[in-house]
Amino acid sequence: MSLSRGRPYLAIPGPSVMPDRVLAAMHRAAPNIYAGPLHEMTAEIRAGLKRVACTAAHVAIYIANGHGAWEAANANMFSAGDGALVALTGQFGIGWANSAERMGVTVTRLDFGRQAPADPARIAEALSADRAHRIRAVLVSHVDTASSVRNDIAAIRAAIDATGHPALLAVDAIASLGCDPLRMDDWGIDVLVAASQKGLMTPPGLGFVWFSERAREAGRGARLKTPYWDWEPRGFAQEYWQNFCGTAPTHHLFGLAEALKMLLDEEGLEAAWARHARLAEAVWAAFDAWGQGGDIVLNIADRAFRGHAVTAARIGGGGAGRLRSWCETEAGVTLGIGLGMAAPGETSYADFLRVAHMGHVNAHMTLGVLAVMEAGMRALGIDRGAGALDAAAAVCAR
Repeated sequence: MSLSRGRPYLAIPGPSVMPDRVLAAMHRAAPNIYAGPLHEMTAEIRAGLKRVACTAAHVAIYIANGHGAWEAANANMFSAGDGALVALTGQFGIGWANSAERMGVTVTRLDFGRQAPADPARIAEALSADRAHRIRAVLVSHVDTASSVRNDIAAIRAAIDATGHPALLAVDAIASLGCDPLRMDDWGIDVLVAASQKGLMTPPGLGFVWFSERAREAGRGARLKTPYWDWEPRGFAQEYWQNFCGTAPTHHLFGLAEALKMLLDEEGLEAAWARHARLAEAVWAAFDAWGQGGDIVLNIADRAFRGHAVTAARIGGGGAGRLRSWCETEAGVTLGIGLGMAAPGETSYADFLRVAHMGHVNAHMTLGVLAVMEAGMRALGIDRGAGALDAAAAVCAR
């Protein structure tokens, strides 16, 4: 007998839960791509994407995942041999650095580990040492999906400005857009990268790059851009097909339009930010209680630097791996793996896991995941403190 029969639940940090309304919006015949309602809907989507990033900047839409959006940003910012300064705070900062390096960019890595945010002072120090201004851009994740650390983007922008260095500020918001407060224009972000499958509640397949006029001017001479990745025709399309460098991703657009309506027009962006913050606090409260009686600890000690979309945690002695397996096979809940969190020579999946609370998620979904985890710890004999579910429920009831 297994209690996993019924509708399974994915508590992984992307693809996130897809609203039934989004899926239903996609379930239709292909439209005319040459004229008519699709063109009007795409214009509305572009306006919505600017609203969700809190920007008046330009936006390019790509048929790609987040890695493709990284490549699009790289192609439009750099020529081969240009320098990039990359702040590493987890697996996805490493991934973006590797992407740029493989494209011919000279990458300088500042590694802040996997349990702390980037230090703006160290970024400023590295830029001050670059007197020839070979560094074209600073690359940083807003929230690293693996470590769950959230970086202070406004402080990093201020540190860059204090040096007088002309480097662009490029930010990966794949895990945070629509979940954590993010204000592209107010924070002085030049290039912003995101994707459809997390806070935007749409199936994987769309990547987005927002770029300021300053970034547009700085990138005019970038020689890595190719016809497909060039953001210029996508941001300023004269003909509809130029929005996507060919055939539009019609059904993803149907889904995204519905998701943006739900997020921006019905819930409201700031209300969505507040919902994510409250659900994150409920998860943290449960882990704090569990940690009072076992080898259980949140990956990021300082709550000010924890992302609101995903929580990374350690359950020692292989407990995380055993708990993930039990939750999926016995209760129908899939938790995220501890991606890139292991020390050298260790298996990251054994002692680390992630709980996602991003996108189309409410209190009963999050509390249900925590209750299943409590049941799993009890079944597996994992030592833990008491009162986790009461603590989480108290946060939701506050």
